[in-house]
Amino acid sequence: MVTPDDIRAAAERIRPWIRRTPVIRPGEGAFGLPFDLTLKLELFQHTGSFKPRGAFNNLLTRDVPAAGVAAASGGNHGAAVAYAAARLGYPATIFVPEISSPAKIAAIRAHGAELVVEGARYDDALARCEAHRAATGAIGVHAFDADETIAGQGTVALEWLEQAPDLDTLLVAVGGGGLIAGIAAFSAGSVRVVAVEPRDSRALQAALEAGGPVDVPVAGVAADSLGARNVGARVYAIAARHVAAAVTVSDEAILEARRRLWRDLRIVAEPGGATALAALVEGAYVPAADERVGVLVCGGNTDPATVAG
Repeated sequence: MVTPDDIRAAAERIRPWIRRTPVIRPGEGAFGLPFDLTLKLELFQHTGSFKPRGAFNNLLTRDVPAAGVAAASGGNHGAAVAYAAARLGYPATIFVPEISSPAKIAAIRAHGAELVVEGARYDDALARCEAHRAATGAIGVHAFDADETIAGQGTVALEWLEQAPDLDTLLVAVGGGGLIAGIAAFSAGSVRVVAVEPRDSRALQAALEAGGPVDVPVAGVAADSLGARNVGARVYAIAARHVAAAVTVSDEAILEARRRLWRDLRIVAEPGGATALAALVEGAYVPAADERVGVLVCGGNTDPATVAG
């Protein structure tokens, strides 16, 4: 299981390659909410999401063959792997499902990777990626259920708690769960970590209810980034021990949170990036009167024209 020391080592390893993203306090009353929130703006990371942290940690700790690297992704992970591979001089092949947004597909292509669009959902792209790896010898970079990925994503928590050490609770959106697993592994015992999932893509909540990873249906406005069918064993083991609660939110709340981020801060978040805030907008998570809450805005790969309406 990934430990805080693993995450500290990952932070030192990837430091030259990533941005230290800002934390802001928009003030009580922001977003129409009666809470004094702290936001970690990880959408300002390279490639528009937190994903380069895990991608760089993978490529800096593993031997990469001449065939390079391959990854399956809803979009953000693929862009991150393509970016990291390009910066480190490795060829990359990225497999995405048909639901991936044009903005994310364009980002992958912009970083020079070979792009393959395969199947309706993430699992379809993953199967095609595994076949490619078997045929070529390329190494895989898993989007969430790998120790190197989890440790890299956990560096978000290390940074965040340095920047805002007074927080009581962190709200984190969940797809496959690599991000929340890393955050929970680092911050367990110091803050409360709450998972926020779309109601139509709830792989982590279902796993916690079942006592282990299970397959779930995938749908909704955030499916391209939070649409994993199964969180996997590594993510589940950490979440079962260290995630305090898992809540779900409606598509309507996600879109409303996205509008409020634009209205109040002029931040353009993708639906998955606004999902953690949606828990407060919809009341799926209600803080105590004196609770100091942090919200992670984790991705911004979207068409800006879709935000304000």
